[in-house]
Amino acid sequence: MMKLQFRLRDFGYAALFVLVGVFLSFQFFAKQGQAYAEDGTPIHVSTEIFFVTIHDQGSSRTIKTSAVTVAEVLEKSGIELAETDIVEPSLNAIVDNDYHINIYRARPAIVIDGLEKRYLMTASYDPKQIAIEAGFTVYDGDTFTTEFNANFLEAGAVSTYRIEHNGGSTITVEEPLPYLTETRYDSNLAKGESYVEQAGEDGRRVSVYQVNFENNVEVSRELISEEVQLEPITEIIVVGSKVSIAPEQEQCAAWAREAGVAEQDLGAALELIYHESGCRVDATNASSGAYGIPQSLPGDKMAAFGDDWQTNPVTQIRWMIDYVDRRYGGWQGALDYWWCTGTCTSRLGTITKNGYWY
Repeated sequence: MMKLQFRLRDFGYAALFVLVGVFLSFQFFAKQGQAYAEDGTPIHVSTEIFFVTIHDQGSSRTIKTSAVTVAEVLEKSGIELAETDIVEPSLNAIVDNDYHINIYRARPAIVIDGLEKRYLMTASYDPKQIAIEAGFTVYDGDTFTTEFNANFLEAGAVSTYRIEHNGGSTITVEEPLPYLTETRYDSNLAKGESYVEQAGEDGRRVSVYQVNFENNVEVSRELISEEVQLEPITEIIVVGSKVSIAPEQEQCAAWAREAGVAEQDLGAALELIYHESGCRVDATNASSGAYGIPQSLPGDKMAAFGDDWQTNPVTQIRWMIDYVDRRYGGWQGALDYWWCTGTCTSRLGTITKNGYWY
C-alpha cells in the first residue's frame, strides 16, 4: 500500500511539472504573437479579419486579411505599385469588412500644345487632368482632340491629347485641402503605444481665377470664386498616456490631478516636481529662497492662486501649471528645458540658463 501511495505521489509531481511547462509555453508563444516597436514598446495590432476585394487591370479577387490600412492589404497581397499608379481609397485609409480597393495603372501618354510635345505616365483618362499633369496650363473653354499614336518606336503606341486654345480668359483650378492631424490621449493605453483611429483624407477646393494677359503672355491672376467640394477628414491618432507611478508618488500624483494636470502630462509633471522639490510643500532653497513644490521665486507669487499658497500643494501646483504653460508651452517643454544645459530655447526665445529652470 505504501508503495502504491509513493507512485501516486510521484505521478502528482510529474503532472504538476507538465502543467507548469504548458503554462510557461503558452505565455512564451502568446508573447511571441505580440508586435513590438524598436524601443521594445508594444504596438497596437488589429485582430479583426476582413474580406477585401481588389480590382486591378480588369480583374478582381477577394482576400481575407487582418491588415489595418489599404497599403498593408496591398503589401500583404504582394501587389506592387508604380509611383504614377492611382489607388482608391488612399493608401492610408482604414479598411473594413466587405471593402473594395481600386487600382488604376499608369500608361504612357503624349500631350501637345502648339509646337510643344510632352510625354508622361498617367493613370487618368481625363484629357484636362492629363494635360495638367504634363505641366500645361489649361484655360476654361479649351478643348482637346484625342488621337491614337501608332508609332510604337516614338512612345509605345499611346494616346495623344492635343490642346486647342479658344481664347479663354479664366482658369479653374482644383486645389487640395490638406487634412489636419489630431492626437488623442488614452490613459488606459500604455505610454509608448499608439494607433490610427481615423485615417486622414485631403479635401478639395475648386477656385476660378481671371487671367490677365499682356502680348498673349499671362502676367497675373485674380480670384473670382472658390468652392469647397470636399471637406478634409481629420486624421486621429490615439496615443497611450498611462504612466507607472511609484507607490510613494501616488499622493503627489493625486494632488497634480486635482490641480488640473492632464493624464498625458502626469509623467513629465511628476518628474519635474520631484527634481525641484521632492513634492514637498514647504521645500525652501537655502541660498535663493525659492519656495514650495514648484520652487517659486519669490514664493508669494503663488498667492495669485490662493491665500493658502504656503501650505496647500494643490494651490502650488495650479500656479506651476500656469507658469509652465506660459513660459514653456506645457510640461514636456518645461522638462526638456530643465534637462538642457547652456543655451536653450523656450516660448520666450533663446535663454541662457542661470542654474534655475524658472
